[in-house]
Amino acid sequence: MINIKSSLRVIGLIAILNSFAINAKAQSDTAYFEVADTLVFLPEPEVKLHSPHKATLYSAILPGLGQAYNKKYWKIPLVYAALGGLVYAIDFNSTYYSKYKTAYRDYVIQDPNNKSYLDVLPPVYDEDDLKNDARLDAWFEGQLENKKNYYKRYRDLSYVGIVLVYVLNLVDASVDAHFKTYDVSNDLSIHWEPIVTPIGSQFNHVGLQVRLVF
Repeated sequence: MINIKSSLRVIGLIAILNSFAINAKAQSDTAYFEVADTLVFLPEPEVKLHSPHKATLYSAILPGLGQAYNKKYWKIPLVYAALGGLVYAIDFNSTYYSKYKTAYRDYVIQDPNNKSYLDVLPPVYDEDDLKNDARLDAWFEGQLENKKNYYKRYRDLSYVGIVLVYVLNLVDASVDAHFKTYDVSNDLSIHWEPIVTPIGSQFNHVGLQVRLVF
């Protein structure tokens, strides 16, 4: 009878332990699935690349806009100062080129109704001096032609300058945009250390080894 009770107690104890084990396993499984169900994979943040194509296109549409896209705002006044100066040079040289061109033409033709050359004649001379002095006549005609060519040349150079500034504006915007995405490491360093290099069987050569670390 005693053996039966002991056996029942053992069986009961085993049943209780099994029950705890089953419950623990169930809780473990539940916790696993709960964690698994709430696991969320967040997408990696999108990295916006700085586009050299956009910078160049913006500067092509409006000079200085590419520099603004690159956040190099201090360059915008330089671009417009250069363009403004060249526009002024074009206007200035065009005005005087037209003036001397007309004066030279009128002086060569000698049309009595068109004497625009008198407007640029030095005040120490008058029309009669030009007629009576052959050397003064030749000098004045040469001066008119030289002035006409001078202002024409600098007017043309001013047009070339505007084209160059416009192209440089595009190149600058593109290069700055490329450097925006260019990875320049801060780990560049230099190390030097003494070395001993064997030469033959009896002598060694002492030197200095320099290494660049990227």
